[in-house]
Amino acid sequence: MPSKIRFTSFPQTEPPPAFIEALAGVFRKHELAICTEVLSKGLTSDNVLEVLADDLTLLGFQVEAGKTTDKTIDRPVFFGENGEPIRRYEIDGFHPAWHCGLEIEAGRAWMGNAVYRDLIQAAVMVDVNHLCLAVPLVYKYQSGGRAASSPDYTNTLSVATAVFGHSRFRLPYGLTVLGY
Repeated sequence: MPSKIRFTSFPQTEPPPAFIEALAGVFRKHELAICTEVLSKGLTSDNVLEVLADDLTLLGFQVEAGKTTDKTIDRPVFFGENGEPIRRYEIDGFHPAWHCGLEIEAGRAWMGNAVYRDLIQAAVMVDVNHLCLAVPLVYKYQSGGRAASSPDYTNTLSVATAVFGHSRFRLPYGLTVLGY
């Protein structure tokens, strides 16, 4: 059976970075545990990261291991006196050799506007030259006691296509939207 995990990279006038296939391979390896099209209820973003963490680390990613300061991964935004970072943003993972940031979103990816926050924060993080934004293929939830769903991957692709295809401004990094 072919994998349901898929990705699209931007700008679409360039091929995806060579490392994206290896990163997508980590998601495919754990597809049965994380795929939102297969599961009746998706995992939280922290749970998805927990499932993938060991294999992401093997690829060379620094991975958030918890919510306390000593376990989070952050990227500097501004530096102050003596070169000390004075503003930082947290990120789920960072690969120093690839200059690749990783954000894994779940329920709030689309409906909670996390996609927009991630796109803007990545634009100002030092050394993030590529962002991999992993979102549910479909977010399943209850609305008024009835099952409902949101096509988060498709919605995120729509925004990425508009942002990377528009001539009014350019983001200073490449983007891969990965649907899981």
